[in-house]
Amino acid sequence: MSEIYKVDRDRIRDEFFKLTAFDSESFHEKRIASYIKSKLISLGLRVEEDGASEKIARAHPGSDETASNIYAYLKGTKPGDPILFSSHLDTVKPGVGKKAILHEDGTITSDGTTVLGADDVSGLVSILEALTVIQEKHLDHPDIEVLITVAEEPYCEGSRFVEYERLKAKQGYVLDLDGPIGRAANAAPSIISLKIAVEGKASHAGFAPEKGINALSVAADALANVRTGRVYNDITVNFGTIHGGSGRNIVPEHVEIEGEIRGLEHENTLCEAELIREVFEKSAKKYGGKVILTVTEHIHSYQVPERNKVVQRFLRVAREGMRCSRPECITTYGGSDANRLNENGIEAIVLACAMEKSHSTEEYTVLYELERSAELTLRLMTDTEE
Repeated sequence: MSEIYKVDRDRIRDEFFKLTAFDSESFHEKRIASYIKSKLISLGLRVEEDGASEKIARAHPGSDETASNIYAYLKGTKPGDPILFSSHLDTVKPGVGKKAILHEDGTITSDGTTVLGADDVSGLVSILEALTVIQEKHLDHPDIEVLITVAEEPYCEGSRFVEYERLKAKQGYVLDLDGPIGRAANAAPSIISLKIAVEGKASHAGFAPEKGINALSVAADALANVRTGRVYNDITVNFGTIHGGSGRNIVPEHVEIEGEIRGLEHENTLCEAELIREVFEKSAKKYGGKVILTVTEHIHSYQVPERNKVVQRFLRVAREGMRCSRPECITTYGGSDANRLNENGIEAIVLACAMEKSHSTEEYTVLYELERSAELTLRLMTDTEE
């Protein structure tokens, strides 16, 4: 590592442990948000917040412990287009009482009862360490903007309320991806959810089954005729929950099914939802029942071409600065705040930032990879080569 880009392993480790110790499940980010704000201010950035916490609380009753999105700005010391770096504060469940453990080989895990929180503390630490080195070594850089969001895990709910007019950058990097340093996602899907209510007619299953309309039979008939899994190269369909019925001896009059569609082309994703609607309505007509299908669009797909500057900068810095032999851009089927940034006119890709097996109690990171993530972030922050 070039001395000018040398990051501090001990500081990275200590910051990672400090941040993962916060209980910060989605909609409960107040304490970690307060800490991050103070850190950014101490590093000389101008820090602002929006009104996301109030909007989220109205949309999600009981989420009074959520915070607002954080915007931070560091004035540039040399010419260059402003550049945005983003990460998020929240973790998935189980995320209360996290205890990070450093193993002899440099791997960091939880104690196995919770997630570790590397998603997305790894991203937060990378941004904070890069900014710290810039200030310590007085490194030149263009204007840097930082966006730290809340409630990213539940379909990027926090970034739905970002005030995008505050941001001047037209290119950015979201640190929020599993995999080796040197990997980035430049394409991601639309995600829409389906809630399907099947209405039948209750009747005693022993005395008068012929008088009932079995909602479960309607649902089963429809599900047997709906394709699931990877239905096309670029579309996946899944039904994850089904609830209904009131007793073993009662013909079920109501069944509710929830599912999800992910697709790389937004309109095709919506078309798949309509095909599913038609299948369920056909089954309902067959049995004499009714179907109400509710479609909710969560995030919009994007694809940033590899020829674009934001991708080329990443590939060049990873290859030449980080000596990644094969930096790569991939298509991910996970959503992130990059979906909303692209939808709002900011070309953004998602960087791998030293997290593995996210969203599970087997989640882990490696201290060496955390260093490399911080170094990559630092190089991207200070790079202005065209």
